[in-house]
Amino acid sequence: MPDNALLHYSQSGAGEPLIILHGLFGSGKNWQSLARVFAEHFKVYTLDLRNHGQSFHHQDIDYRLMVEDVYRLLQHLNINNCRVIGHSMGGKISMLLAVEHAAMVSQLVVADISPVPYPHEYEHLIEPILSLELDRYDSRSSIDAALQIDIPESSLRAFLMQNLLRDGEHWRWKVNWQAIKRNLDKITGYSELPQDWQVACPTLFIRGEKSNYIGEAEEKLIDQHFNMVAIKTLANAGHWLHAEQPRAFARLVLEFLLD
Repeated sequence: MPDNALLHYSQSGAGEPLIILHGLFGSGKNWQSLARVFAEHFKVYTLDLRNHGQSFHHQDIDYRLMVEDVYRLLQHLNINNCRVIGHSMGGKISMLLAVEHAAMVSQLVVADISPVPYPHEYEHLIEPILSLELDRYDSRSSIDAALQIDIPESSLRAFLMQNLLRDGEHWRWKVNWQAIKRNLDKITGYSELPQDWQVACPTLFIRGEKSNYIGEAEEKLIDQHFNMVAIKTLANAGHWLHAEQPRAFARLVLEFLLD
């Protein structure tokens, strides 16, 4: 894979560019329904980040590399100024993009994440997936049944299995599970912010009412490092708030972006 490989993306709508960055184990495809809503107002680009979706696999993954992946694609698309929505891992990328390429980001929406490290919560998902010998299974339902032992939550399994692809006679994962497992510290982590780490553009944080990713300590940190910021809480939603409450999420986003 060449070092200048471009991320895969889909686009819809017309107008000023709006970039959507998905979270860990996700892809741009997860955002299709919301992209259609946003495409009534913007030209929407849903990206697949490295080691996800239809984008390239690479042994290395960290936030600076992922920011440069996004920046390189935006340059390729001749996008000099855009709005950005980022969820979870994508939110961390979007915040760093807004610092390192400040002139490029005019508005920022960060969904249920803050610029801090978080504890590991993913080994219990990755290990059962890596232990599967996919060629032993003849259907998606049989793979789903095998995963059910270790991942009993059906909605979570369905989300993860969106990454399963039938390729000729074989199954394969679109997610590079090995690279993610090896670099999990870098993905769940985040460097301590120096005082001059500042996001200048207007920023909206949206957190799920049932999520604990943005608490009082994170609020204080956000206030220190974001010049124009608001934090909104989405009722009856957890960490995957855009999937759990898509209409309410879209309403908050559009009220902010179109204000």
